[in-house]
Amino acid sequence: MKALTIAMTLTGLLAASPVHATTLIHAGELLAIPGKAPTKQQTLVIEDGKIVEVRSGYVAANQFQGPVEVVDLKDKFVMPGLMDMHVHLQFELGPSNDSDALKMSDELMQMQSVKNGKTTLMAGFTTVRDVGSSPQAMYAQRDAINKGWIDGPRIIAAGGVGITGGHADVSGVKPKLMEMMTSPNVCDGPFDCRRATRNTIKYGADLIKITSTGGVLTDRATGTGQQMEMDELKEVVRAAKRMGRKVASHAHHQDGIIAALEAGVHSIEHGSYTNDKAIKLFKQTGAYLVPTLLAGDTVKHMATHSEFMSPAIKSKAIRVGGDMLANFEKAHKGGVKIAFGTDSGVSQHGLNAQEALLMQKAGMKPMDILVSATINGADLIDMSEQLGTLESGKYADVIALERSPLDDLSTLLDVPFVMKGGTVYKNQ
Repeated sequence: MKALTIAMTLTGLLAASPVHATTLIHAGELLAIPGKAPTKQQTLVIEDGKIVEVRSGYVAANQFQGPVEVVDLKDKFVMPGLMDMHVHLQFELGPSNDSDALKMSDELMQMQSVKNGKTTLMAGFTTVRDVGSSPQAMYAQRDAINKGWIDGPRIIAAGGVGITGGHADVSGVKPKLMEMMTSPNVCDGPFDCRRATRNTIKYGADLIKITSTGGVLTDRATGTGQQMEMDELKEVVRAAKRMGRKVASHAHHQDGIIAALEAGVHSIEHGSYTNDKAIKLFKQTGAYLVPTLLAGDTVKHMATHSEFMSPAIKSKAIRVGGDMLANFEKAHKGGVKIAFGTDSGVSQHGLNAQEALLMQKAGMKPMDILVSATINGADLIDMSEQLGTLESGKYADVIALERSPLDDLSTLLDVPFVMKGGTVYKNQ
């Protein structure tokens, strides 16, 4: 009886142990390292969600022990999963936003966010930075994706710190609602902003998002120039650094861009009016510009073809949206490091790749755009050892395209194959 019990126990343990299958991707053309030339007829060997090796030729399954799955992408262009460094998964700009804010429960908003996350993943974006959402709901979505409970991109989630009346504060509703909806991380003065930064990290933020200037979608005629003071900016960066967090700053006008860079932020979001002095500071500090050209294009179109925007928002949208492309071209040509970002949520989720077409329109070469959406994104979020290229030891975040984006970037708009962490989410 004792021997039988031991045998049954061992059998149970063996049955419960996961079988780690090997996945082979046969790639007709492989861009393993964006910035380098793609190669033909390659095999990605994947185990436990990571790339074990990349071999020349189409390796046969019988060369491996145990179960082997072969994914045939011999007629496809294969590359690392794309990264979007500026999204807002919990909303999408449109005429119903005001009523949604009043009628939609937090729980229903979360369901919408899960839907938007899956849409983003299906578009080939396997990693995103969400830089402005209801924080606890976003941290829960991030963690649920990491646990495998729901489908979605890998999320690096920001916590927001902003000043009273600034772009990160509540606007456009009656005073009672403002009192109810004002975040505890709205601050005034350096020491209060230090407290807000620490509080944001305490509750789960992967990074800090600040707003050094006004914003287009703030429903006040307060402009898009600098709003946070230098002592506030410096104290946020200092407090974040002490606790191992980076800082991203929304910034439109040059005064706020310069102030944020001088304070030591790691990225400027939008950077709509980047000038020569700002370009010099970008290069000195090593900060990234996350351009969000798609957001500018979207709000300009909405302002001129719809009536739901208030006069305060509409005037800013037309002016800023119309100026972003030329200023981005100047920044890129000036040698500023670029990380791909769309502001999706302002634009429609799932259309993230349209940013690439606007970047190309502004003079950026296709390979540089792909680098911005892979290697540079991984560097910005401090995950270069895990993401950004298809090399041994990195997560198997892989997409496949019908043709080479180096010849036609529009192929990024329809991604037929998506793998994240070794799991296939889409294969058409």
